[in-house]
Amino acid sequence: MSTDSKKEESDAVVAAGTKRIREEDENEEKEEEEEKDDEKVEKVEKAPITTDGIMPQKKFYRSRAHCNPLSHNDAFDYPIEPSAFDWTVDHYPNHPDLSKNKVIQPDVLDVGCGFGGLTIQLSTLLPQNTILGIEIRAKVCEYVRLRIVALRKENQSSTQQQQQQYENASVMRSNAMKYLPHYFRPNSISKLFFCFPDPHFKEKNHRRRIISERLLSEYIYLLKPTHARLYCVTDVEELHLWHVKKCNAHPLLRKLSDEEMKEDVCVETMRMVTEEGKKVERAGAGKYYAVYERIGVKEGAVHAKNFFNEGEFGVVRSNNKKDGGD
Repeated sequence: MSTDSKKEESDAVVAAGTKRIREEDENEEKEEEEEKDDEKVEKVEKAPITTDGIMPQKKFYRSRAHCNPLSHNDAFDYPIEPSAFDWTVDHYPNHPDLSKNKVIQPDVLDVGCGFGGLTIQLSTLLPQNTILGIEIRAKVCEYVRLRIVALRKENQSSTQQQQQQYENASVMRSNAMKYLPHYFRPNSISKLFFCFPDPHFKEKNHRRRIISERLLSEYIYLLKPTHARLYCVTDVEELHLWHVKKCNAHPLLRKLSDEEMKEDVCVETMRMVTEEGKKVERAGAGKYYAVYERIGVKEGAVHAKNFFNEGEFGVVRSNNKKDGGD
């Protein structure tokens, strides 16, 4: 073999070795970068863990704005009847009324409470009531729980009256479209709030809306017979008209006048303090709201003979025999 051939062969071996070393170095650098990325992901996943008593950071508890309340993806535990559930264990351990030997049960519900702005504000606005926020999203519900615990801790070093602040507020993860009668006795709720619910624009999804004929009867079953109120606010005019139509059609609801709504301190609070309400305000969009009062059976003269009259409660005569028409 000539000297030139040996030199070329040697150069080829060196080049191949250099290429292999370069590839190995590149692979090692790539693996190191992937490990760093994995470490970053792990840190992000661990970051949301917040100790009770410390105010949580909302950025770690972001979640999808809405979810399907009719899905069966989540299994919720619920009592067989309201008397089987003790609200003082996890929700109101230091409620001001415990010393008066009163039965502790929420009488103001913030359905779909989101990040808890209204729930917490109502705690100080209605100190004689027991406030409960209901939220279906697990991460958001945990944020509100931690927020309430932190506020309670902040007030422990305050005066006796301030120490009791936020002890009458709590949050629970549940599906309000399915389980409310399992938790609350008939005629026990004073106020029901529905703030900026999912509009479910598609007609096939209208059955997911939080206010409907069926659900209204369930809400009224829970509301106190007189002076209990149902509040609804949205930034979607179409959904507002839906709310008004369904509520106007129910024989046990009376719509409050503009003057009556101005006198209710909860109306302005409902419009302004929720996170969604603040977002709408910043965007300069409109807010549409209505308040309805539960009326007594005698006042409404509702009975078996007229409950399903045409025009009552949204009843419309059908010409289709399959639908039960004449």
